Amino acid sequence: MLIAFNKPFNVLCQFTDRSQPPRATLAGFGLPPDVYAAGRLDYDSEGLLLLTDDGGLAHALTDPRHKADKTYWVQVEGTATDAQLQALRAGVQLNDGPTLPAGVERLEPPPSLWPRTPPVRFRKTVPDAWLAITLREGRNRQVRRMTAAVGLPTLRLVRVAMGAHALDGLQPGQWRRID
Repeated sequence: MLIAFNKPFNVLCQFTDRSQPPRATLAGFGLPPDVYAAGRLDYDSEGLLLLTDDGGLAHALTDPRHKADKTYWVQVEGTATDAQLQALRAGVQLNDGPTLPAGVERLEPPPSLWPRTPPVRFRKTVPDAWLAITLREGRNRQVRRMTAAVGLPTLRLVRVAMGAHALDGLQPGQWRRID
């Protein structure tokens, strides 16, 4: 079984949380029993999370050797210059080594997304921009670290696709079974 789930902002990609006070988890969304996340999506990120009860399928979806693209819509602080976009496309140096080249495009006009709670901070004097970033690797907080490395801090991060699977209209907290 494979499930596409639109993970809301500030929800853990697990079914339990032992922290005090406990944070929101996947347990509150009526997902089928015995599924688990194929990969991770940070607590402060939103969007497509695939869940499965098949360990082999989970491995195929997440192992970098299978080259499954992951596409993110990223709201960044500042106006993205051509030089910054080219640096992201070429791969940037992070503290754990260089990233692989990434697909990077401006999203103009900005995507129409659901409102986030709490909303992203708005500053009249600081512009923002939306980028589509496609990766074939998945390091910890990689998109956020990449945009920061080129001077574009991430304000909002939404995964919209993983391989052949996409959100396709799922609203936050909604899920569907994929045949």
